[in-house]
Amino acid sequence: MSIRVLHSGLLTTIQDIGRYGSQKFGVIVSGAMDSYSLRLANLLVGNKENEATLEITLFGTTLQFDEDTLISITGGDFLPTIDGNKVLSWRPILIKKNSVLKFNSAIKGSRAYVAFAGGIDIPEIMKSKSTYLRANIGGFKGRALQKGDIFSVGEVSEIGEKLIEQLKNSDATWSVDFNNLIRFEQNQYIRVLKGTEFNRFDQESQNIFFEKPYTLTVQSDRMGYRLDGPTLSLAENFELLSEGVTFGTVQIPSNGQPIILMADRQTTGGYPKIAQVITADLPSLAQIQPTGTIRFKEVTLAEAENEIFKNEQQIKNIKNAIHYKIVSN
Repeated sequence: MSIRVLHSGLLTTIQDIGRYGSQKFGVIVSGAMDSYSLRLANLLVGNKENEATLEITLFGTTLQFDEDTLISITGGDFLPTIDGNKVLSWRPILIKKNSVLKFNSAIKGSRAYVAFAGGIDIPEIMKSKSTYLRANIGGFKGRALQKGDIFSVGEVSEIGEKLIEQLKNSDATWSVDFNNLIRFEQNQYIRVLKGTEFNRFDQESQNIFFEKPYTLTVQSDRMGYRLDGPTLSLAENFELLSEGVTFGTVQIPSNGQPIILMADRQTTGGYPKIAQVITADLPSLAQIQPTGTIRFKEVTLAEAENEIFKNEQQIKNIKNAIHYKIVSN
């Protein structure tokens, strides 16, 4: 079965969990900005958690289906409709042949995810289907989707087939609970660990970083979130060699305004690192729209580890509950 793009939206790309194992060659990880939404979307249609989905940014795409297709929609609320009728997210949805799925502008969050039972049938590049836009590799021809593009869906799993049979008889009346995993507010506390150069900043800057709000600017993208707020200064200038960076690294360039490295980050960086966003808060960070407000809150390494363990257990519980729903019916 295949799906046609009738409208591309602002930025719609194919992403999975990411392209790991190639950073030593200078190839970035990429992958979903909000990995929790992607994983839950896949679980809702019987896919493996790391299967590729569509990632839709800020305002949406429009898709037409040439066959009955099982999908799910997670992430931000883009007021999706099927043939003009409102459709609910965070649950499996059976779309009928020739139907049109439309996403509007986001009213909550900034990224929505669409999973297709069977996954998106495109080749893997370095063990990933994720789109690396700056290098034009992965995804659909290495680029964002455009009007007129047609992509195919893979073979549906046994779980997906059972869900399709159930939905042919009745609509899904259940959904998954994401509330303890992802926050969609425009004003958020983002939890961080102190960065390796935190103590290189003067005392006033150290205090400001945790006390004052920063605004997410419209210059932000999948590579990095540029923030606007009080200027941060080093206690004294020093030479810093480029070294490895990761998703959520908070760097301070020469203008004193923080940049948070995101999914399409480079593999190394040479700016002082004042903080590191904890893994559990990355999906919530990814859902803040430009002009949203961020405040940083310090946590301990033990607290950060506890949060990720707790979230992984919740995802495991959701997976088990979905399987139970299918088997019990």
